[in-house]
Amino acid sequence: MCEGVRAVEELLRSPIVPRGILVAPQLLDAPRGAALRQAIAQSGAPVEEVAARDFHTAADTDSPQGVLAIAPIPQRSLSDVAAADGLRVLVLDALQDPGNVGTILRTAAALGATATVALPGTVDLWNAKVVRSAMGALFHHTCLSDSWDAVDALRVRTSAQLWVADAAGAPLGERPAPSRLLLVVGNEGAGVSAEARARADHLVALPISPAVESLNVAVAAGILLYELRP
Repeated sequence: MCEGVRAVEELLRSPIVPRGILVAPQLLDAPRGAALRQAIAQSGAPVEEVAARDFHTAADTDSPQGVLAIAPIPQRSLSDVAAADGLRVLVLDALQDPGNVGTILRTAAALGATATVALPGTVDLWNAKVVRSAMGALFHHTCLSDSWDAVDALRVRTSAQLWVADAAGAPLGERPAPSRLLLVVGNEGAGVSAEARARADHLVALPISPAVESLNVAVAAGILLYELRP
């Protein structure tokens, strides 16, 4: 499910074809609402007009903007990721907060990451809150859920190094980033798993003030992706 003006705009710009769109009168009151209503009409997707009260029962937000779309989850595979210089794959190791994950997906897309992989224990990438937080980025950015086995196979096939973000790691910038890189960020409370540490070619940390225990994982992922761009 995809709710809100921005998310539905991005869905209509993507190759994903909506199965149906629910529209309520308040859409025309939202910024860019009229333009979106016209784009919906031109999309050819099935549209159902409902009253504001009925829309509220279907919406997942407290103050819905009057538009909601249902679309299929795209079929994506790590086998489709090319072994090219400049490869940057972000690996989410049991991240559980949908707001963090959505923000990370949007950031990964904005900073040109090749793909994002969610390992077991990570919130469903197509959770409604993740979709809203990503603001449509996951309709364009290659993101999928898979296993460590699949990540290992990608690493071997692409000859990539696997770096793990860990507070005990070496300061970022101590060594140059490889041309092909898989970057692991870990759980909001527990950090990265033992499986990640065991696979790491390098542990990397962001130097921060000793007065602060840690950074939010979405903030840390954004800084790392920016600094490790090819």
